[in-house]
Amino acid sequence: MSPKTDIAEVNQESLYRIFTIPEAPDSTLGKIEKHLSENLMGFLGEHIVAREKPLQEIERDFDKSQIPEEPAFVSDHTEFLLDKLVAHSVHTASPRFIGHMTSALPYFLLPLAKLMVGLNQNLVKIETSKAFTPLERNVIGMMHHLVYQQDAPFYNRWMHSAQHSLGAFCSGGTIANMTALWVARNRLLQADGDFAGISADGLAAGLQHYGYSKLTVVVSERGHYSLSKAADVLGIGRRNLVSVATDSDNRIRIDELRKTCEKIAKEGGKVLALVGVAGTTETGHIDPLDEMATVAEEVDAHFHVDAAWGGATLLSEQHRPLLAGIERADSVTIDAHKQMYVPMGAGLVLFKNPALVKSIEYHAEYIIRQGSKDLGSHTMEGSRAGMAMMVFSAMHVIGRRGYELLINNSIDKARYFSKLISEQDDFEVITEPELCILTYRFVPIKVKTVLDKATPEQLARLTPHLNALTRYIQKRQRETGQSFVSRTKLTPAQYHHEPTVVFRVVLANPLTTNEMLQEVLCEQRKIAAKATSLRGALHTEMRELGMLI
Repeated sequence: MSPKTDIAEVNQESLYRIFTIPEAPDSTLGKIEKHLSENLMGFLGEHIVAREKPLQEIERDFDKSQIPEEPAFVSDHTEFLLDKLVAHSVHTASPRFIGHMTSALPYFLLPLAKLMVGLNQNLVKIETSKAFTPLERNVIGMMHHLVYQQDAPFYNRWMHSAQHSLGAFCSGGTIANMTALWVARNRLLQADGDFAGISADGLAAGLQHYGYSKLTVVVSERGHYSLSKAADVLGIGRRNLVSVATDSDNRIRIDELRKTCEKIAKEGGKVLALVGVAGTTETGHIDPLDEMATVAEEVDAHFHVDAAWGGATLLSEQHRPLLAGIERADSVTIDAHKQMYVPMGAGLVLFKNPALVKSIEYHAEYIIRQGSKDLGSHTMEGSRAGMAMMVFSAMHVIGRRGYELLINNSIDKARYFSKLISEQDDFEVITEPELCILTYRFVPIKVKTVLDKATPEQLARLTPHLNALTRYIQKRQRETGQSFVSRTKLTPAQYHHEPTVVFRVVLANPLTTNEMLQEVLCEQRKIAAKATSLRGALHTEMRELGMLI
């Protein structure tokens, strides 16, 4: 290459070079590639700044509204990304980042991701994906077998059928849930007599034709917000996403579910779908799926299971029984980019009956032709990257037994952390882990000794102070940058359903050690000791309530 000049040139030769010649090994980008391939964790540890930079300051680095008129050198631009983007990204791969559903990735996926990007396949149709299409169908078949466990002849018949689909890849659980409910809606309000079906005549005509006052989707109060989006987009209306009370273990109450369905029917409505949750976002709990499947049959509703988080648990023979009844679901959502350790953008929706997708089938002469095996005919999204390749590779390199070990270890780690918290004088577990998610909070010793005897009125006055302390600790811990836990708000039965702010941890990263978990508590305790004004206000409240001994 010619020596670097002060200004990047705009000409055919320089543009051609961008498309055809890789960066030199000693260039900034070349060095990054080498560092990433040799020591990913080291690279991230070096380049991600530990201490938090205010978002408003970061926004100033990205406030130019016009597309740059002139090109920049790759190395110069890469330096900008390192300083302004990478440095202030979230270190999701860190074993001390235990606050959300992201984790470290296996090393072998990095070069495979580069290969996938270089191939740039578009999974909407065969003509832009070829071998990627049967690969994706194969992955969907394997995931379908994980859930439904049909025999070999079933998959030989349906896995590569042009007119059918065992499921679809999506960008994530939101689109997967939306697709499942889209199928359910179109199936319920299908063509009949002079009614051409909802996809042709619309929702109002469908309700009128079938005599329903409304359609409803029923889920527990711990259901994911994506279901609200789906109710909006599909024209059902967010008010018709009906939540049902949960028990003390955050699982839907079947008695309340039946009452809810009866009430909807009396009002002239129709239960379009019941949604069971297999791994709630906040606490990781699993609904009684088998009982929900029975209720769905009783009310003739589509049964969908949102297993975006917990679905991978099926890979563990030891813990698979936790999801008993999932095989009765009409559709299931699983996010491979969660507990299957692949990059973001690998959600799936699976259908028990391969013919269900006929209700959403679309064709276009120029792209998705009748009779072709184009995947776009049965998906909400059009152009999509070949993320199935990443899942395919992960399943082969890790294997079911490897996944089982990872999942078992994660659940064991969560149980260890729960026990560790319970042994502390100044912490308490709020929700015990069923999978590898749990919630807890810091409670000063003087408060903890009297909290279990507090009246509802006393709790109502103390809880806001404890909530403020939890928020303070979580925010300061995040800003310090040594470790990270998230926070959420629950209504624990043991505290008379008083809105309670809690720490939330997700222990899926296989690199997180027990020692690190001990350090998290030590750090939180030190931060709490500095919250003198918040603790003072809490003790003042206790004195006024006559609770200080």
